[in-house]
Amino acid sequence: MSQSPAIRVLIVDDEPAIRRALRPPLMELGFQVAEASRGEEALQLLHSTPVDVVLLDINMPGIGGIETLRRIRSFAPRLPVLMVTVRDGEEEKVEALELGADDYVTKPFSIRELIARVRTAYRRVHAPARAEDAPIEIGEIRLVPSRRSVTKRGQALHLTRKEFEILYCLMSRAGRVVTYARLLTAVWGAECREEVEYLRTFIRQLRKKIEDDPSNPVYLLTDVYVGYRFADAQMLAETAEGNSVDTETKNATEA
Repeated sequence: MSQSPAIRVLIVDDEPAIRRALRPPLMELGFQVAEASRGEEALQLLHSTPVDVVLLDINMPGIGGIETLRRIRSFAPRLPVLMVTVRDGEEEKVEALELGADDYVTKPFSIRELIARVRTAYRRVHAPARAEDAPIEIGEIRLVPSRRSVTKRGQALHLTRKEFEILYCLMSRAGRVVTYARLLTAVWGAECREEVEYLRTFIRQLRKKIEDDPSNPVYLLTDVYVGYRFADAQMLAETAEGNSVDTETKNATEA
């Protein structure tokens, strides 16, 4: 049986310490790693070197991460790009996601979290295309677009039209954060893209219908100040395994 090809990751960060910290664990897990210290160098590499996933720091000298992302999207619209951000960079996160970033990780992050995000982004791009009206089944939730029906453990859930549209928008992008503005625009139209509190009300009602414990959701997750994401199969598996070690470690180091 032939082995799957190694995932080729380009780390773009002006801090040598970050690149040194990321290279060994990625290589130990079978990733191929290339590095760039500035956006300009990354763009040159991407034009000459095959890359599967880009880890792109937002705050760099030179053209910076946002402009680098914009230029990457001009010639590589499907290349997975994960932005590396700081804790209080919510506006930059939203801007990057609106420009087409696939996801983001926030410093300080755990290596395990980062690797999971890289693999998820890679799988998403290489997954077979799904028809728009194909059923979506994640965990115990099954959504059938053609029937506008949703079930949990085989039992029908009674959703309003807007609740269904919100859920479809999130489940069809499972694992990816959908910004408040993008979700509001998709469901209500561009004129409502600032009505975040209105959206939160619908999310609260939707959680009451799909979550076992709405105060501790496992499906419909919040990315604070940014948007919402519906957990994909990998995220649900990690939750089921009680995988909280990295979170506890990160919190301890921040305390």
